[in-house]
Amino acid sequence: MDSGRKYKYWSLACLVVCLLLWLPNLCISKSSAFWLLTYIVGPLGIYFALKNKNLILITLNALMSVSFFLFLALDYYFAGP
Repeated sequence: MDSGRKYKYWSLACLVVCLLLWLPNLCISKSSAFWLLTYIVGPLGIYFALKNKNLILITLNALMSVSFFLFLALDYYFAGP
């Protein structure tokens, strides 16, 4: 397996892990602090996507890196302060 393909799979794995880390908070409504790991896993996914030069994975991992702030903004917008 060439290195570009390997980086693509690692970046995709980081994206899936970030999504799974949010699952307990969003779907099950059980408070969990595991979402904090998105601050570590997301930038790793960005790094691997940059090595592979995959713009879609860079964007998706960047969105997962700032997902807390996106959810906070959406909550304030729809639910109010």
